[in-house]
Amino acid sequence: MAHSLPSILLVSLSFAVATSACQADEPPLPPNVVIILSDDQGWTDYGFMGHPEIQTPNLDQLARRSLVFSRGYVPTSLCRPSLASIVTGLYPYQHGVVCNDVDRSNRDESDLALREQFHRHPSLIKQLVAHGYFAFQTGKWWEGSWRDAGFTGGMTHGDPQRGGRHGDLGLKIGRNTLKPATEFIDQAVAEQKPFLLWYAPFMPHTPHTPPARLLDKYRQEGRPANVARYYAMCEWFDESCGELLDHLQQSGAADNTIVVYLCDNGWAPAAEGDSSDQPADWWLDYAPRTKTSPYELGVRTPIMIAWPKHLAAEQSPHLASSLDLMPTLLTACNISPPENLPGINLLDPQAVASRKLVFGGIWSTHNAKVGDTLSTLQYRWCVGDRWKLLLRHHGLDSTRYRVTHEWDTDPVQLFDLQSDPGETTNVADQHPALVERLTKQVDQAIPGQ
Repeated sequence: MAHSLPSILLVSLSFAVATSACQADEPPLPPNVVIILSDDQGWTDYGFMGHPEIQTPNLDQLARRSLVFSRGYVPTSLCRPSLASIVTGLYPYQHGVVCNDVDRSNRDESDLALREQFHRHPSLIKQLVAHGYFAFQTGKWWEGSWRDAGFTGGMTHGDPQRGGRHGDLGLKIGRNTLKPATEFIDQAVAEQKPFLLWYAPFMPHTPHTPPARLLDKYRQEGRPANVARYYAMCEWFDESCGELLDHLQQSGAADNTIVVYLCDNGWAPAAEGDSSDQPADWWLDYAPRTKTSPYELGVRTPIMIAWPKHLAAEQSPHLASSLDLMPTLLTACNISPPENLPGINLLDPQAVASRKLVFGGIWSTHNAKVGDTLSTLQYRWCVGDRWKLLLRHHGLDSTRYRVTHEWDTDPVQLFDLQSDPGETTNVADQHPALVERLTKQVDQAIPGQ
C-alpha cells in the first residue's frame, strides 16, 4: 500500500502529459462561417459604397478588413429564389425556386412540391453539418423550418397553420432581439464546435419602422417621408450588424471566423408625389427597375468576405456572384464542393480574374408551375466589365406584380455601363455582333426555350 499512491500519481502525470501532447498536435478547428444578409437594399446604400446620406459605420468597418467585390450580383432580384441560390450555389432554374409563392391563394398546399424539389439538392448548410458543424438559422427563410433545411437549430418553424411563410419567428432577429444568435455563438464556442450562423434579418425591408432617434436623424425639408424611413432602416440594420460582430469578437471566435456580407436583392423607394418617371398604374411599394428587375438596382450588391489572418483587405475590380459563395466557403472549410456548380471560388485570384460574365434570370413573382421554369420567365441577362445584355421574355404572370415588368417591352437591350451606368440608353441596334455573341453565352448559362 505504501507504493500505490506514487504509482497512481505517476500514471496520472504520464496521462496528463500524453493528453497535453495530443491536444497540442490536434489540428485547429475549421473556420466558423457567419453569413450576414440584408433584405431589400440598394447596392449604393452604404457609407463604404459612397452614399452621401446613409450612414453604415459597422459595415464600413467590416469593408475595411474584407475582400470587397463592389460589383457583386445575385442571379435574380427576388427574396426567396435569391436565398435559395445562395445556399445551393445553383441558378433558380436549376433548383426550381423561381418565385416567392407558387399560388398565393392556396400557398399551404401549392408550396409543398416546390420545397420538396428544392431540398433534394445539396446545400451549404447540409454540407457543413455533415462535416461536424453546428448551424443556426435566424431571419428570412422560406423553405419550411430550420429542420427541413438541415440546420441544427433555428428560429423559423415554417408551419403555415401558425403563419409560417418566409421566416415567422425568425423575423424577430435584429428588429427585436439578437439573443438567439448570440446564445448560439456562445454555445458553439463553449462546446468547441465549428459553426455556421445564418443572419438574415427582415431589414431594411418593409415595414419601415425605425427607432425615432434614427428617423429624426434622416428627416429633412424636401425629403419624402418614405425615403427618410428607408434611410433610417439601413442604419438600424447596420447597428444590428455591429452588435453581432462585437459579440463575435467578445466570444473569442472572431479570429477563426469567415464573415460574409451581401444583400438578397436591390430596392429603392418609389417616388411619392412626382410619379412622372414611373410606369402607369405603379404602386408605392418600391421603385421600378429595382426589386424583381434585371437592372443594376435590382441585381447588384456588394459582396464582402472577411477572414482574419487568411485574407487581405482589398477592393476587387472583378465581378462576383452570390452563386460563388457555396464553392468559396466549402473550399475555405476544406470541404469539396459538389461537382458542376456554376460559381467559382472567390478566393482563387486566377479564377476571379479570368471571369468575363455573370448571368441571371427573372421570373414572375407569385405564380409558378413546379418543374416548369420556362412558363413564367420574364428576363435573362448577363453583365461583364462593360456591357450588359437583357433578353425580354413574356412568361405568364397572373398577379398584380406583373406591373413590375409588363411596361418593359424591348425584346433586347444592351447597355454600356461604363458610359451609361444608369442604363438609360439601349444601344443594341448599334452592336449586332456583340448582341449575338452575348446572347449565345446567355443561352449556354440559362435556357430560354
